[in-house]
Amino acid sequence: MSPQAGDLVVGMADLRLARGATRLVTYALGSCLGITVWDPVARVGGLLHVMLPDSGIDAGKAARNPAMFVDTGVPLLFRQSYELGARKERIVVRVAGGAHHGAVEHDDPFEIGKRNFLMLRRLLWKNDVLLKSHDVGGWQTSRTMRLDLVTGEVTVKANGRTSTL
Repeated sequence: MSPQAGDLVVGMADLRLARGATRLVTYALGSCLGITVWDPVARVGGLLHVMLPDSGIDAGKAARNPAMFVDTGVPLLFRQSYELGARKERIVVRVAGGAHHGAVEHDDPFEIGKRNFLMLRRLLWKNDVLLKSHDVGGWQTSRTMRLDLVTGEVTVKANGRTSTL
């Protein structure tokens, strides 16, 4: 999936929210997570590309760029969506990424992808938010994720195949 007219690109450790006839897209989701939120009534959506699970490893970086970490980026994503009119009870959450990256398939000593997804699930659970769908895991899988803000459709391209979450 290359950029198309109307796409707003979300970089690594970045976050964007928008409404209207546009799409949000992020590339190269390996162990990182792409997290989308969409409110079908307010027609507000957001996409967060997080790299690491826990901001406790570097509070300074987290203060400068909360989108780098799951535990600081996800709350920011929700707060900013609320500021644009989204409501918690209507928000649809989808996620992709979280791949394993080791020298061989079962060797991933840091398990960043797995830890990112676990941190996200913990945050959502603690805040009574359901995860609608996900495409996570796999070994050395790179994904492209796109959120259509008109329909709320989320597509993921990995290994030459495009699927809808």
